[in-house]
Amino acid sequence: MTKRFLAAALALTLPFPAIAQRAVPPMPAPVDPAVAKLRDAALKDDIAYDIVEGLTTEVGARLAGTDGEARARSWAVAKLKSLGFQNVRIETYRMPVWVRGEEHAEITAPFPQKLVLTALGNSGATPAAGLTAEVAIFKTFAEFMNAPDSAMKGKIVYIGNAMAPTQDGSSYGQAGIARFVGPGIAARKGAAAIVIRSIGTDTHRTPHTGNTNFPDGVKPIPAAALSVPDAKLIEAMAARGKPLTMKLVLTPRQIGEQESGNVIAEVPGSDPSAGIVLIGGHLDSWDLATGAIDDASGVAITAAAAKRIMDSGRQPRRTIRVVWFGSEEVGGFGARDYARRHGAEQHAVAAESDLGADRIWRFQASLPDSARAVAGRIASAIAPLGIVHGPGEGGDGADIAPIVAKGVAGIDFNQSAMHYFDTHHTADDTLDRVDPETLRQNVAAWTTMLAIVADAPEEIGPAPRKSR
Repeated sequence: MTKRFLAAALALTLPFPAIAQRAVPPMPAPVDPAVAKLRDAALKDDIAYDIVEGLTTEVGARLAGTDGEARARSWAVAKLKSLGFQNVRIETYRMPVWVRGEEHAEITAPFPQKLVLTALGNSGATPAAGLTAEVAIFKTFAEFMNAPDSAMKGKIVYIGNAMAPTQDGSSYGQAGIARFVGPGIAARKGAAAIVIRSIGTDTHRTPHTGNTNFPDGVKPIPAAALSVPDAKLIEAMAARGKPLTMKLVLTPRQIGEQESGNVIAEVPGSDPSAGIVLIGGHLDSWDLATGAIDDASGVAITAAAAKRIMDSGRQPRRTIRVVWFGSEEVGGFGARDYARRHGAEQHAVAAESDLGADRIWRFQASLPDSARAVAGRIASAIAPLGIVHGPGEGGDGADIAPIVAKGVAGIDFNQSAMHYFDTHHTADDTLDRVDPETLRQNVAAWTTMLAIVADAPEEIGPAPRKSR
């Protein structure tokens, strides 16, 4: 259970007045005509789409620590400078790098058929000629966890764990446990390899990759995700009551420490003591596609909004710092490096965009009581965009988590995730998945937020963090 879901469950045990008090948002506030003008102009924005199109076309796949990510950093610096940002630079660091190899599989008995799958990040390798073994079938993660070690020792483990679409994306955490920790547990139980049903909501024959981690002292075993139709096929075969045998070939490898980095750009503020407004997304992507929704859209949306503030003719009070984080997909190395370098600097607010390019439907904030009115002004100004002010905390993004953990206030714009996990981490994460109109709605929301937060007269100090 995530901290947020735990907090929700605990809230149900509180007396009704306590729940009501936490759920009441700030009172609506009048909308500054200058802010409304910036918001409405952003609904015609073309900057964000230009960034997504350029990054996916001119660079493409950007696996962390590889030449693709290095090209992306160089491209990002040139782009951000051309847009007029100041203090544009790269901050590099070293990180371990895993790369993909061959990957294919087939059921050899009793119903020979080829399968479509892809290796999970940090997967171990089979012998070059492959591995053939009986398949231990577990339709759910609970079945897998409750099975004795003897049920999977020396076998290729299969875990189902179907994922349903949800507006807030919460089903990803619930289904994703099979990928996050399943391979490590299977290795500890003596499995020869593991294949899981892809953590995705589509029905296409396009498997979803993603990172997994093996506990210290546990040797990585081959680990892959099957496309959803192939996972259903295996379950249908197993229902016939005959043992299944699979041949699996995965040849990924660890290539040691390589260079990654964060790209940083700024719109300098007029009051250095007012703190930094940190925004951005992650520059890296998985290697199967061009990473249009994950997360070229996020870096584009936030940079385009900052550009609109920069071009408004009025210098903001607070510095707006745009960070295109490196190596988010493979463990958040860029997020931690940023916090290590800049954690002592005064940050007023942190926010990131990393859930694609669909419409924003909800706004959440964790602001101190002294800045409660700021959230009210944002809520009023973005209401015409169809965005509601929801209860709960802001600042959930992986790339801002280390800085938010230091007490920095967080703001979230929640995009609809109903279709995001159809293409998330697949070969289908391409430019045609991005709708320019919904991208503009995102830019308008972020522009509105920046116009209010960056100029807010209130001091935005450490945010109170409720237990989640």
